[in-house]
Amino acid sequence: MQSIFDIAGSAMQAQSIRLNVTASNLANANSVASTAEDAYKSRQPVFAAILKDHIGGVQSLGIVESQREPEMRYDPGHPMSDDQGYIFASNVDTVEEMANMMSASRSYQTNVELLNTTRQLMLQTLKMGK
Repeated sequence: MQSIFDIAGSAMQAQSIRLNVTASNLANANSVASTAEDAYKSRQPVFAAILKDHIGGVQSLGIVESQREPEMRYDPGHPMSDDQGYIFASNVDTVEEMANMMSASRSYQTNVELLNTTRQLMLQTLKMGK
């Protein structure tokens, strides 16, 4: 039974990381910079399934930055524009990030429900022994 709690706990931790990274991306979606290198780059967590002694789970391997080019906008009046009048917006796709947030939230919720169901089943099993 402990393995169920470990698996669900690692999955919840992974979804929590995913939600935090998504929130950071959305918070920086409208940021601009004066160079392409300084523009905010979307970040995504990388996970791997783990199996140790017949017990599974999820492991975070880190966070990677998107290689997509930032959006280049012509805005010569902007205080951050370069010599040619361009500013560079982040490469965050807000629609993609909202889909990630909904998916991570639902996955987290599913694991909470799994833990609650497991707890209920354990309590019912204990009551049978009375």
